[in-house]
Amino acid sequence: MRLIRNIAFYFAFYIGSLLITSASLIALAFSVEAFRRRVRNWAQWQRWCLINLLGCELVLEGAPLEEPVLYAIKHESFFEAIDAPALFDTPSVFAKQELFNIPLWGRAAASFGLVPVAREAGAKALMQMIRSAKALVADGRPLVIFPEGTRVPHGEVRPLQSGFAGLYKMLGLPVVPVAVNSGPVYHKRLKRPGRIIYRFGEPIPPGLPRPEIEKRVLAAINALNEEGL
Repeated sequence: MRLIRNIAFYFAFYIGSLLITSASLIALAFSVEAFRRRVRNWAQWQRWCLINLLGCELVLEGAPLEEPVLYAIKHESFFEAIDAPALFDTPSVFAKQELFNIPLWGRAAASFGLVPVAREAGAKALMQMIRSAKALVADGRPLVIFPEGTRVPHGEVRPLQSGFAGLYKMLGLPVVPVAVNSGPVYHKRLKRPGRIIYRFGEPIPPGLPRPEIEKRVLAAINALNEEGL
């Protein structure tokens, strides 16, 4: 049964993804808003396949805030990266600069409002990134970052990327840490039924020293690990 579910999931998700992403690129030529709706449709399609084909349950403990903040999300699988437009209202996600160099994808990412992160960039590029992020916040967009910088297997705790604390300081925004336990369900090629939980932590105010903000975010995004979920 698990194998059959996986075959159905991969077939439906990737065929649907091809159709939706193609429609989104066509929409981009006419309307940015229509394009963004298609991106949200892609995230919603992944959720539908997860629940109805893999037999998973998606649970939200808490919810996004009304005002724009910086969401720091645990990263265990591709699920939460694709799911962001379904979880938040038109989020602006911090993404690697290299992704913006991919033909078509780069233009689409910029049009959606993703923020490029050049890890080796100088002060000028860094300030441009901060200006872009603040402009998106002023437009009412929530900011999303995966502060570990890469996927981390469920149960492992790794230090946050060094740039996270600097970004937190320069943006001057509250941080809402979000734990997610998608790894055991979604990380492997052969996915399995289970429960994926998002747990929204309490907002952390701006202005804290680097050791404190890193400690609090790290503890909150790994809260589901500690409970053995």
